[in-house]
Amino acid sequence: MALEDKEIRERLKNRGILPCHIAIIMDGNGRWAKQRGLPRVAGHREGVKAVRDVVEACGELGIKVLTLYTFSTENWRRPQKEVSALMKLLLRTLRKEIEEMIRNNVQLMASGDIEKLPAEAREGVLEGIEKTGQNTGLVLNLALNYGGREEILAAVRQIANEVKEGELKPETIDAETIHRRLYTSEFPDPDLLIRTSGEFRISNFLLWQLAYTEIFITDVLWPDFRRKDLYEAIEEFQRRERRFGKVSEQLSGGNGASKVDSCGKMRGTMRR
Repeated sequence: MALEDKEIRERLKNRGILPCHIAIIMDGNGRWAKQRGLPRVAGHREGVKAVRDVVEACGELGIKVLTLYTFSTENWRRPQKEVSALMKLLLRTLRKEIEEMIRNNVQLMASGDIEKLPAEAREGVLEGIEKTGQNTGLVLNLALNYGGREEILAAVRQIANEVKEGELKPETIDAETIHRRLYTSEFPDPDLLIRTSGEFRISNFLLWQLAYTEIFITDVLWPDFRRKDLYEAIEEFQRRERRFGKVSEQLSGGNGASKVDSCGKMRGTMRR
């Protein structure tokens, strides 16, 4: 199995450009548990196994950034018992996995309003970020207390205040101005978005950043998602032609270069 996995990774590396930044909406934990007559938290616990396998596979493939939709601003509306269990699971998982992340050269980062997380969970996240800060491999970016609309609103308010204070001129505001004020300003926009459990929506996730992202929907519930499913999504990504508003002939330019390598656009502000 290990040999077969290695062969698949080499095939993916050789057959086309790999996505630089993969984002995943990890959906289906509750349904997975319900199908088995288990409490919802059992699905969340099982989902940690999927996270571990996907993080390891992304690191082995050389993916630069993996963003996981871990806890949304809307998730606070869930029953308090489930929210509390999720925060405890987050903290327990970080403490358990941090040494493995260090060994595997994975850098932990977070996007969202993490100041509003419970104190213990927030401190666990910040501790993990600090301990892995010097790692230079895969960036594991957890979207925590994250909402796409809230992110854009915060950026707009910051820009408005800078204009009010005379620090920014309205006529100089462009897309890059907004990007630099987003939670994900250190990363290139995702090349590939994966959503599990068969739902066809983006659920307030990376609304600005997904403008030209390739979307892959799978019926697999997140607790059952493994690297073979990740490989399937990447293979589909490599079959697509990313035109960014242009036509095929413009991209090929007569030399067959129809793919875009976003790793060449990695933000210089990323800590390395």
